[in-house]
Amino acid sequence: QVQLVESGGGLVQAGGSLRLSCAASGRTFSPVAMGWLRMAPGKERQFVAAINWGTGITVYADSVKGRFTISRVRAKNTMYLQMNSLRTEDTAVYYCATTHSWGAVVYRDQEYDSWGQGTQVTVTS
Repeated sequence: QVQLVESGGGLVQAGGSLRLSCAASGRTFSPVAMGWLRMAPGKERQFVAAINWGTGITVYADSVKGRFTISRVRAKNTMYLQMNSLRTEDTAVYYCATTHSWGAVVYRDQEYDSWGQGTQVTVTS
């Protein structure tokens, strides 16, 4: 069983920054990759970014490229999402998740097997 705990969400003005963290624990924690996905009110869950746990290779949704940076510290089993130049459309609940897949499939939320409880990010104009 894998436990994921997100933190770092909050309320920020447009143009501001936030840093999300996701701490993983559990004896079976050995993902191929981890990702951040988000769900805005009235919308479907959306892929944000993913990182290959072993190589550190990253992929991003077009909507966040150049503004968000995903990273991880393997020794701490922790993943981060640095979010800069935030926009009102970034408002959502952000989830971290693990997957045993890599490649184009990491954009699909069905590929993720363990999920955190989510952290709210609200960007005001």
